[in-house]
This record gives sequence, structure tokens and C-alpha cells, in this order.
Amino acid sequence: MNEERDDKLTSAAAQLAAEIEPRRDLWPDIELAISETAPRRSRWTPMFAQAAAIVLLVGASSGLTYLAVKDDRPVVMPQPAPEYAFERAAFGSSYTLGSDYRDTRADVLARFEKEAGRLSPEERQDVEQSLEVIRSAINEINAALQQDPDNTLLQELLMKTYHEELNVMRKVGGVTQSVMSRRDI
Repeated sequence: MNEERDDKLTSAAAQLAAEIEPRRDLWPDIELAISETAPRRSRWTPMFAQAAAIVLLVGASSGLTYLAVKDDRPVVMPQPAPEYAFERAAFGSSYTLGSDYRDTRADVLARFEKEAGRLSPEERQDVEQSLEVIRSAINEINAALQQDPDNTLLQELLMKTYHEELNVMRKVGGVTQSVMSRRDI
């Protein structure tokens, strides 16, 4: 039954024309329909939109400025916290180092004495000589500060020298620990 139906469809399709010519030229009607449905934009529309945006922006900024200036209270800017808290060192007889520094120095000195015992006599002598030079410099800077206690360059140099003394003592602990932990010997 399917074969008979397929044969009828095939013969009917064969009788159809391969090309159909339109009765008239359709392009002018299509072009007219497209142009009528397309929105027409004026060239003034973008300029009006930009002008409206500018007026809105100026109005908003003016309003915010008015609100900010309207307040009669003085504007107080917060002072930034100082980056460094300067603590005067042993500048003459009236100033001493802070308790934090003294505590840190005592702790580092105790560890230094413990670790320095692990050094060879030559290494220990070199470290002691370095510390003696630093401590001599500290005494000389303090003596100069007794003469001129407001000299900021001497104050800064003294602080750096104190830090260098601590660094030398800390490095001894690092050197002895790295020597003790070596396994390639």
C-alpha cells in the first residue's frame, strides 16, 4: 500500500513546474514596507539626550556641593597616626632608653651569651671585638649628645647603633644554629 501511495506522490511531484516566475516585480513593495516599519530618528535626538545628561550631572554635583557646604560646623580632618613613635635614648643624663628596648636587649644578650659559648675562640674574639667597637661608638655618640642634646643626626645615629648592636648579637644565634644543624659535614 505504501508503494502505491509513494508512486502517486512521485508522479504528482514530477508534474510540478521546476521554476515559478512571479507575476510582477515584488522588490519595490518589499522596500516600501521595510522603510515604513523602520523607526525614523532625528539627528537632533542624540544631541538632546547628551544635553539632558549634562544638565542632570551639573545639577547633581551642584546639589551635593550645596549639601556639603551648607553645614556650618568646621571640618576637622583626622590626624594620621605617627608612623614611628620616637623614644629618646640615653641623650645626656635626663633621658634613658625605654623599657621595651631594655627588656629586648636583656633577652637578646642572654641568648647571645648562651650561643657565643658554642663559637670557636677565634670567632668569639671577632664577635667581641665587633661589639666593643659598637659599644665604644655608643659611648662616643652619648658624649656628643651631652654637648648637643637636640642634634637629630646624632640621635638617629645613636638609635641605628643600638639596633646594630642587637643585630650582631642576634646573628650569633643564627650562625651557631646553622652550624649545629648542618648534616653535610
